[in-house]
Amino acid sequence: MTVKVTLPAAFTRHTDGLKQFATSAANLPGLLEYIDATYPALSTQIKDENGKLRRFINIYVNDEDIRFLGGEGYAFQDGDEIMLIPSIAGGCC
Repeated sequence: MTVKVTLPAAFTRHTDGLKQFATSAANLPGLLEYIDATYPALSTQIKDENGKLRRFINIYVNDEDIRFLGGEGYAFQDGDEIMLIPSIAGGCC
């Protein structure tokens, strides 16, 4: 089983310019472990000091927020496309 992970431009500096990668991670915890081992600089950007996903990082699976699919318990399916998206807050007019 393989899933494709797509990163926004803001994260590519932590992956030596790589915008996408494939992994056989079965779920979100597995994906985070893969990122820990393969892209440690990216890991520090998306996880807090306790090893938990930062609040401002949104995970989408096939354009659906993973929170609505069951969160960390969601089992990735072969061919899923996963996006790691940082939240962006705006200012006042």
